[in-house]
Amino acid sequence: MEKKMNIKVALKYFLLTLFAIVTLFPFYWMMASSLKTAFEVIQTPPTLVPNEFMWENYGIALTMAPFARYFINTVIVTALSIVSSVIVAILAAFAFSHLEFKGRDFIFSLFLASMMIPGEVLIITNFKTISALRWMDTYQALVVPYMANVLYIYMLREFFLKIPKQLYFAAKVDGANDWKFLWKIMVPMAKGSIITICILVGINSWNSFLWPLLVTNKEEMRLLSNGLTAFQSDAGNRYELLMAASTIITIPVMVAYIFLHKKIMNGITVGGVKG
Repeated sequence: MEKKMNIKVALKYFLLTLFAIVTLFPFYWMMASSLKTAFEVIQTPPTLVPNEFMWENYGIALTMAPFARYFINTVIVTALSIVSSVIVAILAAFAFSHLEFKGRDFIFSLFLASMMIPGEVLIITNFKTISALRWMDTYQALVVPYMANVLYIYMLREFFLKIPKQLYFAAKVDGANDWKFLWKIMVPMAKGSIITICILVGINSWNSFLWPLLVTNKEEMRLLSNGLTAFQSDAGNRYELLMAASTIITIPVMVAYIFLHKKIMNGITVGGVKG
């Protein structure tokens, strides 16, 4: 019996190790290729480890395109997206969980039903709206259309519903209005879910590609993902430079996820499972 258990444990760790290698190898290959010479990166058979570490590839990539400006734009858009999405999610979740008004459950059902609509379907409508408002090449064009996200509202609503109604009524008896109850009691208690939403919004905003590509025409308004696409035409067949630029864009998200992955998983579990 004990031998069978050891075999199962060994098989489990073998499969986990295999899946980890399959998942992480593309990232390793990207970073290894970014440190190769122009000849080594295309030679056959390929080398797993660079024969000579070409750290100057990163410097060349940074000078060929204004990645510093792209980085600043991405940070600004990500920060604005996090703040606006969290505020909208908190207010909407509180309204759908604690406020009583006619048609509340029906409206929330419509919200949930909208999750079935692919985001690409709304791009044309959003683009026409942004054009009519003359918001092209502005930060608001990159942030406003995606301030409200049904998934984040749903996550917070499920957490808010776990808080006893008696606490809400007790606060009302003590003279606290809805606004004070929300920010003084509800928000601190939902800190884990809110942090999770911040992380998810940040990752999505950092990696966004299609929408920024449509609403930004000026080079100084590009984000990192769009800047990398434009960089491909400048770098041509210099694949080591493309890999260096890709590494520059990818590392911040990877580092953030490594340090914050537990909060992401805990927040999703707490927000998605109603006790």
